[in-house]
Amino acid sequence: MIGEQTIDRYRAVTLADRMGKIEVAFVPEAGMVGCSLRHRGEELLGQRGGLRNYVDQRSTMGIPLLYPWANRLSERRFRCADRTVDLDLASPPPSVDPNGKPIHGLLAAADGWLIEHREPADDGGSISARFEFGAERQLIEAFPFPHTIWIEADLRGPELTVTTTVEPTGEAAVPVAFGFHPYFRLPGIERSAWRIEIPVTERLELDRDMIPTGDRRPVAVESGPLGSRTFDDAYTAPPDSAPLVLEGGGRRIEVRLGPGYPYTQVYAPADDDVVALEPMTAPTNALVRGGPELTLVPPGQSYTAGFSVRVLDAEGRVT
Repeated sequence: MIGEQTIDRYRAVTLADRMGKIEVAFVPEAGMVGCSLRHRGEELLGQRGGLRNYVDQRSTMGIPLLYPWANRLSERRFRCADRTVDLDLASPPPSVDPNGKPIHGLLAAADGWLIEHREPADDGGSISARFEFGAERQLIEAFPFPHTIWIEADLRGPELTVTTTVEPTGEAAVPVAFGFHPYFRLPGIERSAWRIEIPVTERLELDRDMIPTGDRRPVAVESGPLGSRTFDDAYTAPPDSAPLVLEGGGRRIEVRLGPGYPYTQVYAPADDDVVALEPMTAPTNALVRGGPELTLVPPGQSYTAGFSVRVLDAEGRVT
């Protein structure tokens, strides 16, 4: 089922299964952010500062799109795909991390997303939205690659799939380095008792500014209670499409990365009860670094990446 509601004075489009056990909400006029995922009436997304703060301060929450890059960049002005990217020309300017590095792209809470399609279904439904990046002067001057972005959100029973497509609209190939930061929480259970499964096998080494050095190391993350562990780590995606998992309080949240997401970041800070399981199309800083890890989409072609979120009971059954 497809509906609408007002959240913090913003119009949200909602998808829900026929039993009302799962309901998700996206806000087109705030960056197409997924601002809510409720299971049996309880919120499973980290609200952090909330939707209003996301719009006013661009402080991430829910399931935000990070575009045209995820995480941080080492430079504000650089050459990419034979063009100059100058982030000082962007309005508003990108946010910066504690080290002064530009972070989380240019589209946080951006207005301008247009809902193009709605398809209701008994067990959920789907919506698609379009953003014309090339039509926004304050964006195209900073990131000079005209293109269109499509986001489709599809809910089928306990599974939400979010698919993003990039289509060049000019003569330049478009570099692809975006990602999402789904922030999850488990209500009614202490953070230390949350259980994680992070079935990755390779970690990207980071420098003190959290920029990949280019080195990689084998890794095995122990499954089990989160305890006092913290994460802010970059990996190649789990092999064989194995899901990243957060479990506890009778729920199991599975995040599965599609073939368009060959990298992931896991973020679990000590000062916030959230775990972000992040699909990424490229490593952090790929726009600056370039090379084979950065996909370039030629005119006339497109790039599509999708990830899914499933909410099950602790035994992996639909509830």
